[in-house]
Amino acid sequence: MPAEPISLSLNRYDALARNALNDAESHEVISRIWKGDTSLWADGESQQAVIRDSLGWLTVPEAMENAVDELQQFSHSVAQQFKQVMVCGMGGSSLCPEVLAKTFGRQAGFPQLLVLDSTDPDYIASLRRQVDTDACLFVIASKSGTTTEPLCFYKYWYDQVAQHSSAAGDSFVLITDPGSPLLAEAREKNFRRVFLNQPAIGGRYSALSYFGMVPAALMGLDVGRLLTRARAMAKACGPEVPIGENPGALLGAAIGECASAGRDKLTVMTAPGIASLALWIEQLVAESTGKEGKGVLPVCGEPLGPPEVYGEDRLFVSIAHLEQNELSALEHAGYPSVRRLIPDLYDLGAEFFLWEFATAFAGWRLGINPFDQPNVQESKDATRKLLQAFVEKGRLPEQSPVAADVILTIYASSRTRESLSSEKVLDVLRMHIASAEPGDYFAFLNYVEETPELDAALTSIRTLLRDSTHCATTSGYGPRFLHSTGQFHKGGPDTGVFVQITAPDEVDLAIPGESYGFSVLKQAQALGDFEALSLRGRRAIRVDLGRNALAGMKSLQKLFVAALVRR
Repeated sequence: MPAEPISLSLNRYDALARNALNDAESHEVISRIWKGDTSLWADGESQQAVIRDSLGWLTVPEAMENAVDELQQFSHSVAQQFKQVMVCGMGGSSLCPEVLAKTFGRQAGFPQLLVLDSTDPDYIASLRRQVDTDACLFVIASKSGTTTEPLCFYKYWYDQVAQHSSAAGDSFVLITDPGSPLLAEAREKNFRRVFLNQPAIGGRYSALSYFGMVPAALMGLDVGRLLTRARAMAKACGPEVPIGENPGALLGAAIGECASAGRDKLTVMTAPGIASLALWIEQLVAESTGKEGKGVLPVCGEPLGPPEVYGEDRLFVSIAHLEQNELSALEHAGYPSVRRLIPDLYDLGAEFFLWEFATAFAGWRLGINPFDQPNVQESKDATRKLLQAFVEKGRLPEQSPVAADVILTIYASSRTRESLSSEKVLDVLRMHIASAEPGDYFAFLNYVEETPELDAALTSIRTLLRDSTHCATTSGYGPRFLHSTGQFHKGGPDTGVFVQITAPDEVDLAIPGESYGFSVLKQAQALGDFEALSLRGRRAIRVDLGRNALAGMKSLQKLFVAALVRR
């Protein structure tokens, strides 16, 4: 059963989208995308070289169909030996497996799929309590083979398995690109299997490659079915289809034209059963478009509100497993919207391809290269310097607080510090909120363990902020968001008002071969991210919640209520 067509209700932006489609038709954009014409997105040779090495996602559904039998045979060969499979990755190498695990759940007769993409030691410790290392297959997923987080995950879990097994490598699978430094490690440690991914695919476009399909097979999904749906969508986005019927072009035109007209907050609402899809869309769109001082910011996880709580910067997208009418009031109020209906969960294969194609189309329309991520490296470089400082001095640099009470301590970026006129926590929060203007957004950058209780408090704060200021709100957990919205935060427009959340870890876990553990790594990532924001002149504060993170978050929640009531 193919996915339903896309439904657009763009109101006064409809003519702009039609013009974009007409321009695309006259410039043969669709056929040029399929031919790999790099000049659509960039002029310089260096940029075009990056793009040439990034377009493999266009044909990967067909290519991966040739690997279906191999994947199914491997899956069945390990299903009885392992009760759990843990994907250890970051960003594009882990988000598709996360979507599949949360959407489909455990399949009868197959291992439970877990995903580790956090350096929070409290979270890793909780996973360690859940996992039987003698019955868990660890999938190390890293395109480059040099990404810090997967390397640290591998060192930790290999050590855990090796404590009880003389053949630890038999519990490990590697997914990486040809030429990856991890290949030598996999050979030396006798990994059970290595999957070499198609190299001309960027991480965030890799859902339908081995990075997504190996975990899908291991958890017992019908990989062939996912890929068949993806191929059908690829055909629907092909040059033979009239552009007015091309779902990728329609979605891309809506996103691009609304963003150019100031509707750059792509508010994604998903049905509960497919809620995790929003995280994958967030990474794809934010990291692809947030650069050169412009871009599209996906807004995920905001509860739906009435029309009057939103600003004039929203484009709404509803992706539902069953028909829903939650957008009707917003559409009647003039807000542009896009609707997608997914009749069958296996249509996620089609959805992955649709959004990849639409993002490429929107990048062309916005004059942005959607296949690079120039500002992601800023936080990585800052983190690397901080870790080197720790190795040399035995401690990380300390920031000077701007305000504190018995629970919370607040730090500020250079720009924010200059604007403060009080050392009281409530006053600092009030002044930070007051810096937001129409069209700005609030972003919560959370370097704490992700729990339902903390999420609920953050959602409450986000809702209060949106209803009071009419600004969009986002929330992400570090270091995951560094590989998604982190690009937008630094490379996109200067419209973010940032609140970084930190707290001391309850435990620490050593990283074998390193002189620091996961707690120091996470702290360095948080400090490095904050430093990158500060150097960019962004409005940012860091709120440390104290030893009891939940109590600190509840205290912060009350202060936000007080700050917003007195506006």
